[in-house]
Amino acid sequence: MWTPVARLSEFREGRLVVRRPEHKRPILLLHTGEEVFALEDLCTHDDGPLHEGEVEEGAIVCPRHGARFDLRTGRGTLPAPRPVKVFPVRVEGEVVYLDL
Repeated sequence: MWTPVARLSEFREGRLVVRRPEHKRPILLLHTGEEVFALEDLCTHDDGPLHEGEVEEGAIVCPRHGARFDLRTGRGTLPAPRPVKVFPVRVEGEVVYLDL
């Protein structure tokens, strides 16, 4: 079910963290200027906040230990033991919808 979660005007420096009651972990939204990506905001290695990391070559880098998570698939690199969940995104006008 597509759920409205944000407006593009809410993004600061291309980032926004949202919390949804039906999803236990915070969700990081990244607006690259062309696309919006949505993934869990916690590293699977040690629950570090991914929103504090840098975006490099289609991945977000955990600021604590350097695990990289692909923005499209959520696949991570060591030391992350598993991928982060990604959410399908749809933008209509200024509204960002996630398929939760």
